[in-house]
Amino acid sequence: MIKSGRAEGRALVSPAPIGFLGGVDPDTGIVLEPGHPLQGQSVAGKVLVFPTGKGSTVGSYTILRLAHNRVGPAAIINAESEAIVAVGAIIADIPMVDQVDIAQIQDGDWVVIEDGTLTVTRR
Repeated sequence: MIKSGRAEGRALVSPAPIGFLGGVDPDTGIVLEPGHPLQGQSVAGKVLVFPTGKGSTVGSYTILRLAHNRVGPAAIINAESEAIVAVGAIIADIPMVDQVDIAQIQDGDWVVIEDGTLTVTRR
């Protein structure tokens, strides 16, 4: 567990890493990165599932801005966390877990995270 807390929502699953700075619009929550599997989709209110983060350290601040603008993910699940996303989740107060086999979670599944414990219900 990276950041404790409770959250629930529909899973939005990416097979590709996400870079938040320039990759996700902090005002709308829409994934902007050209060619990304989630391009054009919103992370707002979703349980965002992806292998790991990538990119600039300013990505942490982008996650904070997403939360401040009420368009951030409800929670974050990674196969393996990295510092940028972990710091972003912590400062934005977004529950986050890692070391998860993300292949077991599908788009649209209902996911509940409570202090590091996951419950996944198929859509």
